[in-house]
Amino acid sequence: MFKNHPKGLLASALANMGERFGFYTMMAILVLFLQAKFGLSGTNAGLIYSIFYFSIYILAFVGGLIADRTRKYKTTILIGLIVMALGYVMIGIPTPTPVPNKTLFLIISCLGLFIIAFGNGLFKGNLQALVGQMYDNDKYGKMRDSGFSLFYMFINVGALFSPLAAVGMRNGWLAKHGYEYNPNLPELCHAHIEGTLTPEASARLANLANEVSAAPVTDISAFVNDYLNVFTQGFHYAFAIAVGAMLISLVIYLVNKKNFPNPAIKLKKTGVSDTSNVIMDAKEIKQRLYALFAVFGVVIFFWFSFHQNGLTLTYFAKDYTDLSMIKIDLGIIEIKGAEIFQSINPLFIVLLTPIIMAVFGWLRAKGREPSTPRKIAIGMFIAALAYFVMTLGSMGLPVKSEVDAMGGLSDAQRVTPFLLIGTYFILTVAELFISPLGISFVSKVAPPHLQGVMQGGWLGATAIGNQLLFIGAILYDSVPLWLTWSLFVTVCLVSMLTMIFMLKWLERVAK
Repeated sequence: MFKNHPKGLLASALANMGERFGFYTMMAILVLFLQAKFGLSGTNAGLIYSIFYFSIYILAFVGGLIADRTRKYKTTILIGLIVMALGYVMIGIPTPTPVPNKTLFLIISCLGLFIIAFGNGLFKGNLQALVGQMYDNDKYGKMRDSGFSLFYMFINVGALFSPLAAVGMRNGWLAKHGYEYNPNLPELCHAHIEGTLTPEASARLANLANEVSAAPVTDISAFVNDYLNVFTQGFHYAFAIAVGAMLISLVIYLVNKKNFPNPAIKLKKTGVSDTSNVIMDAKEIKQRLYALFAVFGVVIFFWFSFHQNGLTLTYFAKDYTDLSMIKIDLGIIEIKGAEIFQSINPLFIVLLTPIIMAVFGWLRAKGREPSTPRKIAIGMFIAALAYFVMTLGSMGLPVKSEVDAMGGLSDAQRVTPFLLIGTYFILTVAELFISPLGISFVSKVAPPHLQGVMQGGWLGATAIGNQLLFIGAILYDSVPLWLTWSLFVTVCLVSMLTMIFMLKWLERVAK
């Protein structure tokens, strides 16, 4: 698989895989943790989620700037790994629930999230820049797209197993204390504490309490407090898994550090004495930067749509999907929950990457492989198809406020999990046409002295898309579901048309 690729590719992919395992352990459960821990609404949890996801990527621009200015890419990456681990430690330490001081503990959690985001900013874009530099010669240049697809696949090997580990930890902790998992209970428990339950929802809470508890529930208030505390403790320990994954990634990186290119040495060999000088003329640099910014503008709307997988699509899994149909019974632990759907996208990436690479390779051999900008345009159309499927599948479902008044839907009232599985399949195909190839496009077009900053720019565009995620959460809570998904259909189609309009220019600049 790694034949004809640079020696450092496998090492960088493995280091990134460990880091991504930790990161996606957290991302699989973050919004559900915020709701269960602090009783936040979907909109408020979505706002924190979108700000955090924005910070993850916008700080990659800062990390790229630091690395480009210091020329110490490897050291910057190393510091990023350490800082991220410290952030995971902060949110992994168990604290009582219901929280005695919601504002204080929410600030502490958000501070931990910011530390993770800053460490990720130092790490993510700069490692991608190093991978791009491995292909900056005639020997490996034609394998650039293929190399980034492999790199991206290994990211998702980590992401595949991390949600399962998180769910296993949370459900195992519940089982240890004589409880079972139920997606409706945390929200019902907080509503009970706040005194906002309808009579119908109160009756449902009492029924569910006796269903999930090994012992009869005679004091509903005591049950509510204990269930919430155990439920969120399981989440805290799931976050702690990320710390172990970070340490593994750190070891892999340190052992293989010598196999990575050194940008400072490379610039010295080409006669560039410092980062203020350039290797190409000013006009070409300007054209390349314009092309990159144009692509950045388009992919904002892809990430705005795609990263709903950790927000509104996760809410949909919790509120509207029959989770009894998708679970893994390990005997001691039953892995069941809305978070499991976060493993479906990386599973499809691992399965589909070799197939799509083979198709592109076949087209390349015939001289008919689409250009990277053309692939991105195709990916935007495929993403629109995914949300069109969700639009059709959500017709006739009650709005969220009606679901809350009922105390949640029964399994019989929920939709088949194959709706989400099919959507994730289509979104994954779209992602493989956009994300790894977009990173490849940036590494190819960016001026050599701006590699880190432009990789940070790609992640900055992702950040803007992530900051818009909360719009989906607001719509999810307030309008019919089919209308929420229709928004994403629209923005993806508009982005596709914009990309097609710029196609010839982008292809000319990328030659």
